[in-house]
Amino acid sequence: MTSTVVVTGGNRGIGYAICEQLAAAGHRVLLAARSPHQAAESLQGDVEPVTADLSTIASVRRLAGELRDRTGRIDVLIHNAGLWPSRRTLTEDGLEESFAVNHLAPFLLNHLLEDHLSRVVQVTAGLYVKGRAEPGRTSVGAGFHQIRTYADTKLCNLLTVPLFAERWRERGITVDAVHPGVIRTGLGDRRGPVGWLLKLAKRGWATPEQGAEPVVRLAADPGTGRYFNLTEEIPLQPPATDRELAQRIWEEAEALTSAG
Repeated sequence: MTSTVVVTGGNRGIGYAICEQLAAAGHRVLLAARSPHQAAESLQGDVEPVTADLSTIASVRRLAGELRDRTGRIDVLIHNAGLWPSRRTLTEDGLEESFAVNHLAPFLLNHLLEDHLSRVVQVTAGLYVKGRAEPGRTSVGAGFHQIRTYADTKLCNLLTVPLFAERWRERGITVDAVHPGVIRTGLGDRRGPVGWLLKLAKRGWATPEQGAEPVVRLAADPGTGRYFNLTEEIPLQPPATDRELAQRIWEEAEALTSAG
């Protein structure tokens, strides 16, 4: 049966491959990205471009409004867009940019679209185990670090997945998270010697098409509140199991986005 699927960050890397595989399977795909048109036009099937900036609260609200106008029902919302920053950058909301894109945007979209949702898949990263979620600090990039800040934002986001599963259980909306593996994309690219070393290392990493496969598979899976490493369901590890911390992260995100 044809489904309507929204994919954020669908213009390149894993996101593009996800859109390609879903469109090839006959689904209607809404490809959401800052510059979506060229990518959407290059894909075969029912693929519609949606201009999406996930870095500010106002722009996420505009995206949610457009998605509500475009479709009465979103069968699957795939949060794929992600940012791995090389330096601390604050958005117009005064928030660290990767925190805004990796954590707040999915959180707010989930709230704004929940009356239209059936299933949510959150693309995450196994590096969450190296993260520290600190309300009042992570949000503004305090103690910024090129690797750990990325892990911090992924941890913040992953802490909320079980809470969304509980919130939505009686409404029949399901949500799972998946780490698609270490993939050869432009995420985290750097300039200079470190950048060259990273490009060399990436030659042995999995392709975007391989990374897309566990995400696409999970889009059709009816479970909820789970975490997958590729195709294997595994328990979350600390600090993502800290229930009290998860509630504090949730409440902070509510306050920052005025979502409730």
